[in-house]
Amino acid sequence: MMNSESAIGIFDSGIGGLTVLKEVSRILPHENIIYLGDTARVPYGIRSPETVTRYSFECTGFLLKQNIKLLVVACNTVSAISLQRIRESVSIPVIGVIQPGARAAVSSTKNKKIGIIGTETTIKSNAYVNAIKSLDRSIEVFGLPCPLFVPLVEEGWTDGAIAQLVAEKYLKGIADKGADTLVLGCTHYPLLRAVIQDVMRGVHLIDSAVETAKVVRDMLPSADHTGSAGMTRTRRFFVTDSPGKFIAVGGSFLQEEIKNIEKIELP
Repeated sequence: MMNSESAIGIFDSGIGGLTVLKEVSRILPHENIIYLGDTARVPYGIRSPETVTRYSFECTGFLLKQNIKLLVVACNTVSAISLQRIRESVSIPVIGVIQPGARAAVSSTKNKKIGIIGTETTIKSNAYVNAIKSLDRSIEVFGLPCPLFVPLVEEGWTDGAIAQLVAEKYLKGIADKGADTLVLGCTHYPLLRAVIQDVMRGVHLIDSAVETAKVVRDMLPSADHTGSAGMTRTRRFFVTDSPGKFIAVGGSFLQEEIKNIEKIELP
């Protein structure tokens, strides 16, 4: 049975969802968290909507078996394609990353020009455009797929000449359009934040992970499922491939050793 000590479940296609885990841990330090990275099938952003949906239900099913009390879909691609279907299929709260990021972008922009960078599938879905337009139809939104960003992060190449050149190549179009706000529309992208900000100087970057963590915080008290301040927090990690690389890259990002990790096979 679910109780206050049940964990928050988070899943992503790979390591990028650790940006959400980091922010949830910061805001809710006493909560248990279970993280699933589908590292065998990353990236999701180049897959068809049907494949993304199948993968997302497999990840959801695994986490439900861990008796989680709330599910965070930390993948923008899944949030764009499958979030509503996941919500309709489970009995616990489900939070995506698109609506929180869209609200923050609308609040941030002064000239009503917002750029969105994400995977090909996320950008083609128009999920961010629709979410932003639902809040303010007068805002101009410019979407740009950046498919090489995810592999760069998964390899740990988050700085240096290669990351800089790729960012400059991708982001010139957004910069030329005059956007004053840029949504990092993939949870991998905050790991490239320094490089992106260097290219997009003077532009406010929206990290959906931060905004999503705030929604998690606001949702839990209303359900009376917040973790006890006296409990010892546990974090468990599951991956579908390459736990060694996940530990190395993820540990560097979190600035702590990743322990309690297990490689699994999804059905």
